[in-house]
Amino acid sequence: MYVSHLSLLDFRSYEAADVELEPGPNAFVGRNGRGKTNLVEALGYVATLGSHRVANDTPLIRAGAQRAVVRTRVVRGERASTVELEITAGKANRARVNRGQLGRARDVLGILRTVLFAPEDLGLVKGDPDGRRRFLDQLVVQLLPRAAGVLADYERVVRQRSALLKSLRGHRAAGRDPDLSALEVWDARAAQLGGQVLAWRTALVRSLQPLVATAYEQVSDADSEAQIRYRSAVLPDGPSDAVAPEELEKLLAAAVEEQRAQEIERGQSLVGPHRDDLVLSLGDLPAKGYASHGESWSFALALRLAAFRLLGGGSEPIETEGVFWDPDHGSDADPVLILDDVFAELDVRRRERLAELVVPARQVLVTAAVPQDVPEALLGARFEVTPGQVRRV
Repeated sequence: MYVSHLSLLDFRSYEAADVELEPGPNAFVGRNGRGKTNLVEALGYVATLGSHRVANDTPLIRAGAQRAVVRTRVVRGERASTVELEITAGKANRARVNRGQLGRARDVLGILRTVLFAPEDLGLVKGDPDGRRRFLDQLVVQLLPRAAGVLADYERVVRQRSALLKSLRGHRAAGRDPDLSALEVWDARAAQLGGQVLAWRTALVRSLQPLVATAYEQVSDADSEAQIRYRSAVLPDGPSDAVAPEELEKLLAAAVEEQRAQEIERGQSLVGPHRDDLVLSLGDLPAKGYASHGESWSFALALRLAAFRLLGGGSEPIETEGVFWDPDHGSDADPVLILDDVFAELDVRRRERLAELVVPARQVLVTAAVPQDVPEALLGARFEVTPGQVRRV
């Protein structure tokens, strides 16, 4: 697949922008702070309904405007789909496909698939667990769009359950015996939704592991093997085989019951996917705290390249066991690959290796401060970015 057109209205720094894109490499070149990342961020948002830069939508709306609109035309095979997303401050976002009626933003998930690698991805290796959880969840949603609803429901349940736990802590502190009947209802719902989230994440990690190891070997000279493992309080060592959501639900329910007194004492939910982590290792050592800067960059890049491969990037099918999505491969299935200001951070060897790995992709979007930062293999369509404007050169 590829994006043939991108239109922005009051998105970030753009009052209005229209860009015609080509299959193959497309390079956006301009000085820092001119709006290059805003363009690719808009495409990433269409694919995942999330930004790789901010946690909420408000910064996506241009200062002084009430809403932002992103329109894209996505081509897959002989079929083109037009997607329009309307982002409104303080309200639910809406979307339409092929000029139909405005509906839920979630309805556009699955039309466009992207993999975006940016400097912020160094946080996948060096940062906190929430970034790694978000990496897994966004990939799950691209593989299985209906998962977005379950993930949103789980987050809502955790928030409401945590609010109830704080209330119960207050009752106990005041010497009153708290009524646990309402908590038991939220416990059951959290375990049910959490079991499904756990099943998706653990299946995803099992499929990603060999792809991450291969990608790391391709972009790094290091002798150590890159490994990933899912860590959960209910699955301390990570599952070696597929575990049914119903079984995970039982494990979560038992863990929650065991931790109930401590949760009330602390006023927060202590067990569940919202507390889990994706453990990254190089050989026998954890990547966080032990990997060098170059190794950390290579590991972050390996995670994104593995995601690209899993989403269908490449002509050959990959072996997957116990998958929850329909494997989809071939050039028409290639996700759009976005490399946001990453070549300036890489040495010459890593630049060449990365360019060699990604140039076969159906469409690659590159941002760079100067033309010299774009490898020769990725010199395709070129756009000059100046404040509020994009011009084909």
